Amino acid sequence: MADENNQAATPSINILAQYTKDLSFENPGAPRSLQARDKAPNININVNVNANPLSEVDFDVVLTLEAKAQEDEKVVFATELVYGGVFRISGFPQEHMLPLLFIECPRLLFPFARQIIADVTRNGGFPPLMIDPIDFAQMFTQRMAEEQARAKVQSLNS
Repeated sequence: MADENNQAATPSINILAQYTKDLSFENPGAPRSLQARDKAPNININVNVNANPLSEVDFDVVLTLEAKAQEDEKVVFATELVYGGVFRISGFPQEHMLPLLFIECPRLLFPFARQIIADVTRNGGFPPLMIDPIDFAQMFTQRMAEEQARAKVQSLNS
């Protein structure tokens, strides 16, 4: 019985499923956009993370990656990937849940999402877009600071 109690209290993160929720790729200037160019297009990348509880221990974490390549004002290509994972998280103190959901889970999903983006851009006729590693801890810290600032402004306006 003591072993069962120890196992239940042992912190664990398990990935139950990973999935592509939405994937789009646009190459509006094809086939002209595939011609050699003098300089690389400007590429803007946006990243977002959301998490929703499915049960007391299961959570759906969704990583959204958007990339848009532009040459002057013309879109060379645009892609968006919404990639999710269902995680079972147990044995952690409540105060660790937000960092787990918004730092650790997307960190585990990112390599797979990065590969999908690289493949879709390559399949679209361009060199594969290899997104640099993302500092999810810094993103989380920034998001928490923004939410605290927003809450402070709302309390001042009340």
